[in-house]
Amino acid sequence: MQIAYRAKDITEAHIVAGLLKANGIETFVGGQYLQGAMGEIGAAGFSNVHVEDDDLYAARKLIVEYEANNQPARATESNDGKPNAYARWFLLATAVFALVWLNLR
Repeated sequence: MQIAYRAKDITEAHIVAGLLKANGIETFVGGQYLQGAMGEIGAAGFSNVHVEDDDLYAARKLIVEYEANNQPARATESNDGKPNAYARWFLLATAVFALVWLNLR
């Protein structure tokens, strides 16, 4: 067996494993019990998705498609690429609060 994907956490590893299984590739998620040693803190880098040697190329091709379709959206931009108005007002209010607080000292 070969490592087809190194997940950030156990949840992502199982999502990718489910994707591969849905496409007819048998998987094994390794390292899931190692995360429990870290307590409730989300330990990263322990979960890997393993596939058979013959399925490695097909698995990596599906994973590349998965990663391309699941890029995180930028939180401070709207759909048209302009900064989010809420973020601007929050930063302005924070700056005003800091100036008032520094002047009262």
